[in-house]
Amino acid sequence: MPKTSTPGHIRTGQRAPVTTRRTGLLVTLVLGGLTALPPLSMDMYLPALPEVTGALHAPAATVQLTLTACLVGMALGQLVVGPMSDKWGRRRPLLIGMVIYVAATAVCAFAPTAELLITFRLLQGLAGAAGIVIARAVVRDLYDGMEMARFFSTLMLISGVAPVVAPLIGGQILRITDWRGVFVVLTVIGTFLTFIVWKWLHETLPPERRHSGGVGDALRTMRGLLADRVFTGYMLSGGLAFAALFAYISASPFVVQEIYGASPQTFSLLFGVNSIGLVAVGQINGKLLVGRISLDKALAIGLTIIILAATALLLLTAGVFGKPGLFPVAAGLFVLMSAMGLAMPNTNAQALMRTPNAAGSASALLGTSTFLLGAVASPLVGIAGEGTAVPMAVVQLVCGVGAAVCFLVLCRPWQRRH
Repeated sequence: MPKTSTPGHIRTGQRAPVTTRRTGLLVTLVLGGLTALPPLSMDMYLPALPEVTGALHAPAATVQLTLTACLVGMALGQLVVGPMSDKWGRRRPLLIGMVIYVAATAVCAFAPTAELLITFRLLQGLAGAAGIVIARAVVRDLYDGMEMARFFSTLMLISGVAPVVAPLIGGQILRITDWRGVFVVLTVIGTFLTFIVWKWLHETLPPERRHSGGVGDALRTMRGLLADRVFTGYMLSGGLAFAALFAYISASPFVVQEIYGASPQTFSLLFGVNSIGLVAVGQINGKLLVGRISLDKALAIGLTIIILAATALLLLTAGVFGKPGLFPVAAGLFVLMSAMGLAMPNTNAQALMRTPNAAGSASALLGTSTFLLGAVASPLVGIAGEGTAVPMAVVQLVCGVGAAVCFLVLCRPWQRRH
């Protein structure tokens, strides 16, 4: 992979004349695999939760902490790994993170107690965060402008499949082994991906573009990024849009099956169709819209659709048009999910375009804010009990409106030309 150099110091918010470098199919698949590994780690384990409760003789609430620990680890780990990758390059922190991920996952497979499982799920999340944050930083190293937005849409095609197939894979694993087998499979996947990274993913951050400072310098860099009004606007817009998506992921099993009476098979089908919609619109964004309209305009269209879909869902679930059936609610969720294919890749691309020499730290802030906002939104969807889907729609609408407000007030797209 050829290297190009850019000026050694460019302040946050300035554009760098980064030369676009094409990646091969293998590198594209590796980056997609790195971004898909965290959702695999989270969702492949879901069908095994009841079995873990019995096997470890632990309360369900304690076993649920194994999910929370992994999610918290993924959020906080990005804050550590991102600045490390700006200082030492992308390969070394990524390989260290992958090795720790494999070791932690292997320990999870043999954990004798729930407490030990929670501890190593936290470590698994911390180490797995390296894949998320560095994959985004590598894309920033290799691409600029419209090409970066296109590549993020390509990554969405690869990584968007992971949350769909992960529970299905986990269910099939449980047909032939127990819950520990899920972690054995994740260990094998992590080992294979670590080997591929070591063998074929070359360094993408030239030495002249690396930061030489320590923790204090990293914190100052992040503070400078957050002081950039436009970067913060895109970060919050993307994080709030993801929070609306996470509200759907958290509430949909209950809403679709318990409130509207769908079977588990119907729920799986609807979940898959919605994910296909997200991936398909992401591809439309990358292949058709990028280059024809501005990224801000595509983002504005996506946020508008999210707000309209959330409004329709709120009216439906509140009974304004009478008692709705499953189909209109499913249709609203499909439209909302699909619109994420316009919101998420474009917020990432626009934010990272402002940080040519701090892509690791910027990627860390983007990832951490996304996970934390998603974690806040998740428990709110059940705040009114089990008999209504109104809280889900309210959370989605508030997040969608919040994302649009951050975009308009902080990014002020009409003041900038692209």
